[in-house]
Parts: sequence; C-alpha cells; structure tokens
Amino acid sequence: MSVPVIAGLGAAQPPSALQDELWEGFFSRHFSGTTRALAQRIFANSGVTRRQAAVNPLLEDASDWPTERRMRRYQVEALPLGKEAVGRALTAAGLGAGDVGMFIVCSCTGYATPGLDILLARDLGMAPDTQRMFVGHMGCYAALPGLGAASDFVTARGRPALLLCAELTSLHIQPSSARMDTQQIVSHALFSDAAVAAVVVPGGRGYAIREVTSVTDTSTADHMTWDVTDTGFRMGLSPKVPQVLSRHVRGLVDDLLARHVDTGSGVDGWAVHPGGPRILNVVERELALPPQALAASRATLDEHGNCSSPTVLLILDRLSRETPAPRRILMLAFGPGLTLYAALLDRQD
Repeated sequence: MSVPVIAGLGAAQPPSALQDELWEGFFSRHFSGTTRALAQRIFANSGVTRRQAAVNPLLEDASDWPTERRMRRYQVEALPLGKEAVGRALTAAGLGAGDVGMFIVCSCTGYATPGLDILLARDLGMAPDTQRMFVGHMGCYAALPGLGAASDFVTARGRPALLLCAELTSLHIQPSSARMDTQQIVSHALFSDAAVAAVVVPGGRGYAIREVTSVTDTSTADHMTWDVTDTGFRMGLSPKVPQVLSRHVRGLVDDLLARHVDTGSGVDGWAVHPGGPRILNVVERELALPPQALAASRATLDEHGNCSSPTVLLILDRLSRETPAPRRILMLAFGPGLTLYAALLDRQD
C-alpha cells in the first residue's frame, strides 16, 4: 500500500503592512485610556514585524461593519486567494484540477453557501465526482485534521487529495466601542490573512504523512472561543492557554514519536503553530528543544503573524525550502477545545 505523500504546497497572501505602521496609523487611535498603553506593549512584544490583510485598516476601517457585510467581503477576497494557492500547489505536484479525488477546505473566518469548496471546484475545473469536505470553526489547528482526512482518503482510494486552508482574520476587527480586554488586544496584535494549499498523493517524492494524532482537554473548553456576533467574529483567549499546553504537549509528542522513532533527536524539523511568543516558548521548554529548533516558526510569526489554520503549512513550506531540507518534520498546532494536534512527516526522495 502506497504511503500518502505531500507532493506540492502553494501559498497566497494579500498585501502586507508593517506592525509599527498598523499601530501608528490605526490601532493607536482604536484604543483609548489605560487600554491604549496596554495595547502598545502587547503590539510591541507580539513577535510580529509584518503581517498581511485583505482588508487593511490603514485603507478601510471594517470595525463597525455588520457581520453580513463581512461575510460578503469574505467571498470576494477568499476566492482569488484560494485559487492562487491551489494553482501553485497543483503545479508543484505536477497535477491538474481534474486529478483531484477529494477537496478539503478549512476556514473559520467566513461562511457562505455555495462555499469555497464548490466555487473553487467549479472555477478550477475539478471533476463532477470530486468529493468535498468543509472544515469550519476548528480554528488554528484545522490544517492537521485536514491533512489527516486527506491522508486517509489517499490511503483508502489511491487517488490524490487537495487541502486548502484559507483565513481572513482581518475581517473581524472589533469596534472601538466593544469590550477591549487583554485577549481582544492580543488577537488584534497577532492575526493575519493567508491561504495555503497542500496536495497529497499515493507515494512518490515529498513528505510522507506517517501519522496525525491529537489530544483534547475539554475541561478547558472556555479558554479559547470564537463567537459569532453582530459585528463579526470575536476571539476569546485565556492567558492560561500556555499552562494547558505545558501539561499536554510533551506526552502527545512522546507518544507519537514512540510509535515511529527511537528518540526525539530523530526530528530535525519543527513546524509549531505560533499562537504567540509565549506559546513557542512553552513548546521549546517542555520539549527541551535546542535554540534553533523553532527558528522557522518564529520567522513565520515575525513575517506573517498568526494566520490561523494556514500558519503551520506556511512553516512547513518554509522548512521544505531549506538547504538541506529536514528529513523528519513534526508539526504541532493548537486551538479550541483546548485541542493539540500533531503530525509526523518523513521526506521521500
């Protein structure tokens, strides 16, 4: 039986803006009173230098838009970004849209019917019998269960699968009249937009997906929320999230590696979702990683911010372009639940 292999990756992003420009040109006026001083510190310590926005607040202020208007704009912006990312991934894999047997789309920042899966399948010329799956509201970790579903399909059917993660967090800036607690400021300081696609095929060159696994601590379900409001989707983010990760990440990783390799030293590439600098610091500490192990994750946070579900695929793409590229990569992503997901990849030449 052929092992499922990631044969192509493709990314697309809207125009970028410097974090300092976003602060000086918009957010410094969006917050007021003592909240402004707190926000300035959070922006300065976010680990983000530059990030991308389909709806850039320096050009248009979406903070007072009703949710209906935000969802309409989502369709306008997400479709071309998704098409660009998918096109690049298919080209990298040497496949056409008609070869795709399963098309999986992950997104928690916009909804419509027909959705991105249907519209992109139509516009790109996928076959009428292409199966589709839409994964919503899993948030930042959605890429890994998406990869797991793609992997299972490829293993069972022997046909290629295509995963697209597309998020437009810039649509959900909250109005200045909203409750601006620390967690809301953090989300405004970190989040960014991106679309990343991955093609998974039966065998061949690329990164073989050895296993996708997870653990969920439902006792902390209220620590991370994403609520639909009349003015977009509102993030809830407890400062206790790093503590929860510290309790579970070592066990998750050790169990995964024990099933495949003798020691964690066999991993020479780490793609860890950068939920923020504290998240990366906790993972580094709990897994006793060397200083450079999370360099790609920190660089992605610095250059792109937290793009929610596409972010871990951006890191994978960065690692795959290194010379030499890592032989074995461990991917980690975290989100509502609280849920931790991990995937182990081996390079096939």
